Amino acid sequence: MADVIGLIGLGNMGSALAGSLVASGFEAVGYDIDIQRAHDFERIGGQALESPREVLEASATVLLSLPSAQALHSVISGAGGLLEVSRSDAIIIETSTIGPAEKFAARDQVVAAGMTMIDAPISGTAAQARDGDIVFYASGSERSVRSVERLLLAAGREVHWVGDFGSGTLAKLVSNLLVSVHTMVAAEALNLAESVGLDLSTTLEILTSGAGSSRMLEVRGPMMVERRYPSSSATVNILTKDVQLIQQLAEGYNTPTPLLAMVSSFFAAARGTGRADEDPAVLAEVYRSLSTAAVSNKEEHDE
Repeated sequence: MADVIGLIGLGNMGSALAGSLVASGFEAVGYDIDIQRAHDFERIGGQALESPREVLEASATVLLSLPSAQALHSVISGAGGLLEVSRSDAIIIETSTIGPAEKFAARDQVVAAGMTMIDAPISGTAAQARDGDIVFYASGSERSVRSVERLLLAAGREVHWVGDFGSGTLAKLVSNLLVSVHTMVAAEALNLAESVGLDLSTTLEILTSGAGSSRMLEVRGPMMVERRYPSSSATVNILTKDVQLIQQLAEGYNTPTPLLAMVSSFFAAARGTGRADEDPAVLAEVYRSLSTAAVSNKEEHDE
């Protein structure tokens, strides 16, 4: 009999995780507030249920992939939530990118109900998740993390135990600082390459093979070259939320993040041009607009 895994939150990331787990032989039950996502989940072999409570009743191991702290609160303590179930063998794996305080509040509720929670945010995009190319930063009881490691490795390529509960979220926020800055730098570099007349496809190939490469150049560079920015991986809105969480964390520790402040302004520019729901690689278009404006201003000045 296949192991049963529960999933709550079947958006871009949750559905990608579900696909990997089903392909690896797990029996998946799940819930999402969006009926269409539930139907899509059933099309890949999952069984959609009516509430978080029903998911926990069907599986002692439940993986959460949620968009906000409000959603997490609703899943745990709202009507039909996890706290309506009493099972001491339950392990809740919280993978969402949510602030540390909200994670601890959720953990305290779950523990008070006699269950276990692991904080295990994901490094990687939904597109990477569909290829199994993601890493889990797991924190909490090491014994609990090791007990679900086989499950997590069925969905990703690495699982790192990073210490006490909450450490995973801190590591994820540090990681996403790099993701944000590297995305912007990739867009800046390719914009310069285009401005000086280099072939972008060739330039991307040689850059990713050289010392200046980064994971975001590899992942988002092709989108920038092809000028396609699908929302199925991540969006400007999603990464903007993460940037705000990082800034709040840094401010709380009196730690400067000037590069992140620049990224934030570029994301604001992308949102201002109606591109909030496209992949963050769309920063390449912000740079193109700036270059076009600079050329126009120069031509007007020369006249």
